[in-house]
Amino acid sequence: MDFDLDYLTRQLPALWQGMRLTVEASSLAMLLSFAVGLLGASLRMMRMPVLSPLVAAYVEFIRNTPILVQLFFLFFGLPAIGLTLSLFWTGVLALTLWAGAFQVENVRGGLAAVAPGLREAASALGLTRVQYLRLVGLPLAIRTGLPSMLNTAVSLVKNSAYLSAIGVQELSGVAFDRIANDFRAFEMLAVLLVGYLAVVLTLSAAVRALDHRLSAPFRAA
Repeated sequence: MDFDLDYLTRQLPALWQGMRLTVEASSLAMLLSFAVGLLGASLRMMRMPVLSPLVAAYVEFIRNTPILVQLFFLFFGLPAIGLTLSLFWTGVLALTLWAGAFQVENVRGGLAAVAPGLREAASALGLTRVQYLRLVGLPLAIRTGLPSMLNTAVSLVKNSAYLSAIGVQELSGVAFDRIANDFRAFEMLAVLLVGYLAVVLTLSAAVRALDHRLSAPFRAA
């Protein structure tokens, strides 16, 4: 089958809308998962009697089950308990919960890497555990754990393709609909590869720039 450039050009508006939806869903889920990671890691490090085991159970559940099953569980399960979300927000919630579990471990690893002397100094200054986390632990943990947090964010963007399974018309959803209707698989799959590659490379470049900026005070003059 020959590559039909004219056909692809006609589909660009719909594909662009799908790309926008992919970026919106991924960006929202990314920000929310960062918040989940910071909160969850803080609760685990504080060893709170009930909340810490709950966070640990959540992390194990998410990390040991397929994201597609989690997505279907939310899609079919939430209406069963009277909670109805749009397709878009169901997808964002699934991505957030998936990435949030990994971000908890990323941030927790960063917290564990903080020098014990800093914790002792914070305690000597009279800082509470919450103050230590907010002022000392979490800022250093984010800087240390940034590479692993980036890897999770990149995986989140790629996993956004699963949202097409519940009918979300993001980039993959639009492309698969066109394949089903027009049987132009080569053109649509080529767009998917290029589109996701562009988003991931842009995200990687942005985070590398952020990492370079954050590490500037620690580089030798």
